[in-house]
Amino acid sequence: MQSQSPFRRLARTHAFMAMGDAAMYGALAGTVLGLDPSGQRSAVFLYLLVSVAPFAVVAPAIGPTVDRIPGGRRMVMQITAVVRALTYLVLVFHVDDLLLYPLVFAAMVMQKTYAVSRSALVPLVVRSEEELVEANSKLSLISGVVGALSIGPLAGLGKLISPTVPLLIGVLLFGLATLSARQLPRDVVAAKPAEREEKVELRSAGIVLAAGAMALIRATVGFLLFHLLFWLRDEYGLVQFGMAAAASTIGSMTGNLVAPSLRRSLHEERMLVIALGIIAVAGLAAAATGGLGTAVLLALVVNFSSAIGRLAFDSIVQRDAPDVNQGRAFAQFETRFQLSWVLAGLPPVAFTLPGQVGFLVVGLFGAFAATSYLIGAKAVSAGKPVPASLSQRARRGLAAEVAKRRGNTPAKGSARPPSKPGPLPPPPPPPRRK
Repeated sequence: MQSQSPFRRLARTHAFMAMGDAAMYGALAGTVLGLDPSGQRSAVFLYLLVSVAPFAVVAPAIGPTVDRIPGGRRMVMQITAVVRALTYLVLVFHVDDLLLYPLVFAAMVMQKTYAVSRSALVPLVVRSEEELVEANSKLSLISGVVGALSIGPLAGLGKLISPTVPLLIGVLLFGLATLSARQLPRDVVAAKPAEREEKVELRSAGIVLAAGAMALIRATVGFLLFHLLFWLRDEYGLVQFGMAAAASTIGSMTGNLVAPSLRRSLHEERMLVIALGIIAVAGLAAAATGGLGTAVLLALVVNFSSAIGRLAFDSIVQRDAPDVNQGRAFAQFETRFQLSWVLAGLPPVAFTLPGQVGFLVVGLFGAFAATSYLIGAKAVSAGKPVPASLSQRARRGLAAEVAKRRGNTPAKGSARPPSKPGPLPPPPPPPRRK
């Protein structure tokens, strides 16, 4: 094991994690998805609400501290694997009662937490920055292939014997993932807090625009997943949703295979625009066409575009922010993207839209993202600043309100009140006479 490269160790750990995910999905395919529509809706809605916590609250507060601990992210990966193994053990005895849903939610939250820590570890296991972007693509491809090959046999064991069999296999897989994670580097992801230069680079126009576009892509993926889950179940059945889920996996795998080649021949910004444009055109065309085949094809195309967009975004960050801590930066962005995925999934879980209406929403998401990105890029090329984000506006408004209550007026465009004026500079010397 010691002779293997750090990336191979991470890839092996990631493969065990992906197979562990497939074990739970295979075991519970006939349980959670077999609920009546109202019970299924409540269960998924609760999962999404619970999933918001680690991304909106826990990750921003704890993430920087974990990054400064030697082996901190590796430790988080091991903890998530151990917690999921223990969760599966308890699930074995509660497949048919009310404890099933809180346990499933806990396992899924651990899955999302692992994804953030994995993003932070990738820069530590590659030999050069040139390998960084393709490493993320390879890991996504590994999870797609391993998941696709594992879920069928595991689901078959769950139906033929008992749902407890895949769960017990999952316990073993997460145990192997824990041991494998021990071989990962113990390096510190980010020894010091982000300095001013790093913050400035991450707020550069290209990265801000690309991050906004990528957040909308992930939101589209989350919306489409849950829209298809409930609409296809009501109109067709679970088998048809399984077809759409398989198409999503194929789309992601194909995108991760194609994206590195596209990157060698296309500019990163053009790749991102192409990904957004494909989503917009596919969604609007699906809204005009409708039907099961269209839904399956749309799932494939959206996930294909998402994979291309993610690789383009990673490349933009690597190119435009050479002085930032890559592990910390990718973990922060992954947290935002996961939150976008969760929040966009809430509306289709709350109420089922007609199929073509949901497709139209996907197309409008893509069109809005593409238009916003192009307008922003044009403004930046003309020398205009990128508009402030909602969070920045909120912070500025809060700072202005605090300053107002203290009797000060903050300087324009600044979140801080102006300091007291210092002594006036001496007058300039009189001009010399010729």
